[in-house]
Amino acid sequence: MPFVFKKFNAIQGQKIQHFLINEAGLSLSLSQKLLSKKRVFNDQHQPLNNGHIVDGAFIQIAVFEGHTRGLKPIFEVLDFAVFDKPSGIMVHPTRKDTEYCLLDEVRYHFGIDASLAHRIDAETSGLVLVGKNKAVSRQLKTLFEKKAYSKEYLAVVKGEISNNITIDRPIAKAHSKIAVKMMCEDEQGKASTTHIEPIKFNQKNNTTLVKATPITGRQHQIRVHLDSIGHSILGDPIYGVSETIANDYLCKTLSKLQRIELTGAPRLMLHANRLSFTYQDVQYSIASKMADEIFY
Repeated sequence: MPFVFKKFNAIQGQKIQHFLINEAGLSLSLSQKLLSKKRVFNDQHQPLNNGHIVDGAFIQIAVFEGHTRGLKPIFEVLDFAVFDKPSGIMVHPTRKDTEYCLLDEVRYHFGIDASLAHRIDAETSGLVLVGKNKAVSRQLKTLFEKKAYSKEYLAVVKGEISNNITIDRPIAKAHSKIAVKMMCEDEQGKASTTHIEPIKFNQKNNTTLVKATPITGRQHQIRVHLDSIGHSILGDPIYGVSETIANDYLCKTLSKLQRIELTGAPRLMLHANRLSFTYQDVQYSIASKMADEIFY
């Protein structure tokens, strides 16, 4: 369990934000963050808000403490590291009872001030860049916000793609009963561009291994764009299938066997394979070590 509860004896009459700073030894910014995220509780396990006056016997704080399952960075320098994330692992915890995520490994290896510079979907495998401290993380996140990087993905798609394709179609949130999870091609959406380059066609199962290079960074961009041209990614339980199947997957009622039968694979066959960027005047181009075992 990444979140553990730390208990502090209460000091009656203090405002909770002052208690967190003076008695728990937290910084002002961390105290405000924990309060806003509902991670500070009284002795009745009720979440406390900024301005609350401390009462009761003790205060509990839910703190994220990373643990390891043996995943190590594949590349590391003084300021940052790169992990090769397996499919099926979230990058951040979504609930206090999330058992394991990539942030566990990040904090286990590099401490509480380390954080991820960007995200990839839980089902997408591949490279994730990590800053080892807050200052570096801010620089790396700015690099991603300004699109000052290049990411290359590998994907196995349904059907044959024989020529290079540039998909230039805007993307927006889908209007469906599972819209919170889905995006779609929409002329009213945000401009989105993806370059697709075929690598190998598998005639036996009618699939193509492609390299996908997103020029913009919209949510689910590669998945939406490939589905929009009739070549959805093998194993995708949301795009290229009916809303009923997508909803069954999101509600965790779709069995592994059903998923293979309906989508062609037990996982999303999308992999973040190469990450290129410049940091402090040094150019980096980092390649995944997992691609061969996944695709070749």
